[in-house]
Amino acid sequence: MTRRLIAVSAGLSEPSSTRLLADRLARESAEALNGGETGGAEVRTVELRGHAHAIADAMLSGFPSGALREVVDDVAAADGLILVTPTFTASYSGLFKSFIDVLDPDALQGKPVLLGATGGTERHSLMIDHAMRPLMAYLRAMPAPTGVYAASTDWGAAGLDQRIGRAAGEFAAMVAGGPVRQPVRDGFADPVPFAELLGG
Repeated sequence: MTRRLIAVSAGLSEPSSTRLLADRLARESAEALNGGETGGAEVRTVELRGHAHAIADAMLSGFPSGALREVVDDVAAADGLILVTPTFTASYSGLFKSFIDVLDPDALQGKPVLLGATGGTERHSLMIDHAMRPLMAYLRAMPAPTGVYAASTDWGAAGLDQRIGRAAGEFAAMVAGGPVRQPVRDGFADPVPFAELLGG
């Protein structure tokens, strides 16, 4: 069974470090799924920058149309989402939030999500936990335990590679329905089946 992954980048510049992070997370996640016994993955990457005007129109009209409608439908049908945003004023970007607002309120319910963010300084490294996770909780999505924040100084560092690999592995396990390995605390950790996290 092939899983469908959608990677959403809310980067505004071109080239964009946000798109670069989204691509790396998507590639690592697909490799983890393609190397497993539960089937492979196909990935579509969406740059919100190219849909900015359509997103604004959809917020005014209440109805996404054209290429944006296709993106919205693909997000709803995806087996897993990779959401990456730049950090503006210690939170996600307005473009990212506007896209989320365009989605059906139930579109992310129960869906595995891998969260990523970029920023110019390490001071905003908790933005994923303080801003993105509460938003995902409201939408009843299922974010992977590890989110990946990449400051300007992180690029090329081994620590970023390790975080990407760990987060992608957790996310791939969630998408495949396998065990999600929790961070080690007090010297032990047990794998938790994703179905148990959903209460199944």
